[in-house]
Amino acid sequence: MTTRRQAPDGFYRHLRDWFTAFLPRQRGAAANTITSCRHTWNMLLGYVADHHHVGVEKVTFTLLDRATVTGFLEHMRVTRSWTASTYNQRLACIRSFFAYAAAAEPTLAIYLADLAAIPALKTPATAPVKHMSTAAVTALLAAPDPSTRTGLRDQFFMILMYDLAARDAEMLALTVADIDTRRLTTDLLGKGAKPRRLPITRETAGHFARYAAVFHPTPQPADPIFYTVRNHRPTRMSDDNVARFIRQHAATATARCPEVPARVHPHMLRHSRAMHLYQAGMPLALLTEWLGHADPETTLIYAHADTEMKRHALERATSATTRSPLPAPLWHDHEDIIQRLCGLKE
Repeated sequence: MTTRRQAPDGFYRHLRDWFTAFLPRQRGAAANTITSCRHTWNMLLGYVADHHHVGVEKVTFTLLDRATVTGFLEHMRVTRSWTASTYNQRLACIRSFFAYAAAAEPTLAIYLADLAAIPALKTPATAPVKHMSTAAVTALLAAPDPSTRTGLRDQFFMILMYDLAARDAEMLALTVADIDTRRLTTDLLGKGAKPRRLPITRETAGHFARYAAVFHPTPQPADPIFYTVRNHRPTRMSDDNVARFIRQHAATATARCPEVPARVHPHMLRHSRAMHLYQAGMPLALLTEWLGHADPETTLIYAHADTEMKRHALERATSATTRSPLPAPLWHDHEDIIQRLCGLKE
């Protein structure tokens, strides 16, 4: 095995430990979070090596000063059209590593202090959340023909997704054992592998019984609830398939209900249920738990949207009464930088 020459200040040693020990074990970061961090550092290391005209294996803490990191963020914002949110997330990822390194080796705190002076970008006002009216949801759920096998599947999927306000990935991860029709509950596995248990209605439980009789006549607890058959074997359904049949049924529902939006996607069912629960009086704190949001601030989009709806209604009522890029650099998203220099495995 070839020995990698480490930077003189131990930069890659700390970066390897951050990826292999701190993020997955101490912080318990989700796989998607770690992947995002790897992408950030691959892009940053490539930029630093190019900017300072050194081999990427010779990058040190000294080269990652405030001017260089700021230059990287601005370069990516211009050439890759990073939004303020993406810019701030990448900056937070970089700072997180420097905070870890400073805690492990206090003499490195000077580099963390240098990066602390980089200001985050101001994020624009939150756009109103796109959701459907109750009439539009009703029309969408009634669009499939439950007398056919695929119609039964599509209808139950959308009914359950709406009832739970679940994410697409959470729905596709469901197993037969996750739905308890006696207790009227469903167990979901959310982001960061965080479980939560939600109630379902008796009507939804009845739909499940009819669905299971066709798709799970001899149920096995670990079997995926929603699947497609490939090579004569059931495999977990893909999110592309879900997006496709929801678009198809939305097109059918539009003929019955003009309130159905032109573009309906799976997440819109989650947004719609969340908005309807909020409008029905569910407190934001409870809605946060229901949706599995790690940050309560995320749930405020529904309060904001509801306020805007009321504002537009007021404006309409008042009006009625007063009427007379550049190409990506070659090193963008190249996993080999981190893997080669930090000894990481896929």
